[in-house]
Amino acid sequence: MPAVTSDAARVFGERLKTERNRLGLSQDEVAHLAGMNVSNYGKIERGIGNPVLHTIVRLGVVLGVDPGTLVTGLDADHLPPVLEAFTAADYVAERRRRQPGGRGA
Repeated sequence: MPAVTSDAARVFGERLKTERNRLGLSQDEVAHLAGMNVSNYGKIERGIGNPVLHTIVRLGVVLGVDPGTLVTGLDADHLPPVLEAFTAADYVAERRRRQPGGRGA
């Protein structure tokens, strides 16, 4: 069985499942209402799929929840590790520092 792609994917999938169960719907029913293949929906719910923004919004609409509630609280700590992660602010500061006439140049 494929592994969960990230903690973010796992949490998102758990939230989908909770909302689906709250409504008493099957995976097949939600997938059909969202215009998705049930296999793809199941992968998302199990945390092994990585939905695009349109799919997240569509699933929120189908389940009758604000799509933001499905991703609330997820941050970089929920993502797979990367070699180096920089915020945009860190990147801009370093770029400025390296420019001619910048600090440390």
